[in-house]
Order: sequence, then C-alpha cells, then structure tokens
Amino acid sequence: MASRTSPTLRQRRVGTELRRMREQAGLGGSQLARLLGVTPAHITQLESGKTTVSVERLYAIARACMCDNQPLLDALADVIADRGKGGWWEEYRGELPIDFLEVAELEGHAREIVAFNMAFVPGLLQTRSYAKALFAGELVPLRGQEIDLRVSFRLRRQQEIRSSETPYRALVHEAALHGHYGGRDVLIDQLASLIESFEHPGTSIRVIPFEAVTFPVPSEDLVRMAGDVPELDTVQVDASYGAHILDQPARLARYRATLERLEAIALSEDDSLGFIRSTMKEVQRKHG
Repeated sequence: MASRTSPTLRQRRVGTELRRMREQAGLGGSQLARLLGVTPAHITQLESGKTTVSVERLYAIARACMCDNQPLLDALADVIADRGKGGWWEEYRGELPIDFLEVAELEGHAREIVAFNMAFVPGLLQTRSYAKALFAGELVPLRGQEIDLRVSFRLRRQQEIRSSETPYRALVHEAALHGHYGGRDVLIDQLASLIESFEHPGTSIRVIPFEAVTFPVPSEDLVRMAGDVPELDTVQVDASYGAHILDQPARLARYRATLERLEAIALSEDDSLGFIRSTMKEVQRKHG
C-alpha cells in the first residue's frame, strides 16, 4: 500500500467547514489569526486540510467566529477524533485513481446513501460481469489488469455497504434497465441480481419509468451521501472524467430537492420489483 501524503477527503472537509465558519463571521484569515494568536499561514493550512486541527482548536475557532451550531461542531469533532483510522480503501491507494478512494471514503462514513442513475444500473448494485463490461468500454482503454482491479474494488464497496447495513436508496430510470452492456446474457443476469437485491436489509430500489409524469430528469448520475448533520452531506456527480464531489451549500440544497422530486415520481418498491421482473421477461422473450 502506498503511503498517504495528502489530506483525506474528510480532513479537507473539516478545513472547508472552518473556512465557511470564518467567512460567515465576516472575518479575514489575518483577523482570525490575530484572535487565535497564530499566523495567517497557519489558518490557511488548517482550512486546506494540510494541517490537522485538534478538537480544542475547533472550539476555539468556533468561539472566535461566534458559531453556536452545536450539532455541526459535534459532528466535526467526531471527524477529527476519527483521524488516522484508515479505512479498507487505503489498501488501494496508489493503485486506483484518487476519486475511487474518495467515493469509498464517503460511503464508509455516510449515514445513508441515495442514488439516481439514468444510463447504468447503480455501481453498488452491479454484477461482476456488468461492471467489467462498463469498465471495458471506457473512452480511454484500460488494460485487463486495471479492469479487474476496478471491478474488485466496486464489488468490495458493495460488500462493505451491505455488511454495515447503511441505508441505501436507489432511484433507477427505466433507461438503465435496457442497456445491453456486455450483451443479452449479462443484462439478464444483472436484472436477476437487481431482483435479488430487494431482499437485502436496508436496500430500497425504485424505478422511474419512461411514462412517469415528470420534470426534465438530470442527465448525470447523482449520489447523495448523508453526513451526521445536513451541513456535512456530500453529492457525487459522475462525469466522463470521473467523480465530481460537491459540498457547496447551494448545490447540496439543489440536489437534495432534485432527489426528493425523483423519489416523489418513482414507482413504489413493490411496483418496481414487478417492473424489473417484467423487463427481464421482455428481454428474454425478445432474444430467446
């Protein structure tokens, strides 16, 4: 395993929240530094996550910024106390792109996960053969060993989420149920696996059919990973260049509202189960 030389995503998030705390108080970095008796450079290092902050320093900054959001402070203190406890994803550091590890880190600490997928079955519900077909179709060709490593990592993420029983809600557009990635047999196997996933504790799958009366659905796949408090929620937006991690309050509010509207138009779990079963039978009949 490669050594970690840069701050983790959660360490950077603590720094981001410290910066927001300061900005909401109307303080510049130099002003906060004078109040704390440190250098402006030290404040910059804290806010970038490059210098770790102690719980005592966290509360000193909160007092200087007159922040009385106790739930947020308690949640940040928990993140700080958890510092140094590497997760299972650290085994892959140096072997996979950093955004793979950061997504796993977010999932590993999420209170719940809500996903919307338009084009593909959600990663946390994919079969090995389906995931392999997707990675094999990347715009930038991957070597066989790289594909196998990414598939193994994705399946490990599934295993970790299911064993932790983290609530997982998947909103799957009908379009994602028809993609023949890897061919007919791979799709049928994937649909059968989705049907089995309804039995997993904490997993909810709901389908958004083509005929749903809806607003324009997002063109990108979205995942909201809930923190211990709403301020620490994170949204992952998938793009061709990788995962884009968002934590700006305005964007979080926008994507929360989007996911709520999608949940409002999705079929019930029972109807979704029947829908997927019918889709699988249709694929079998057409290509039988």
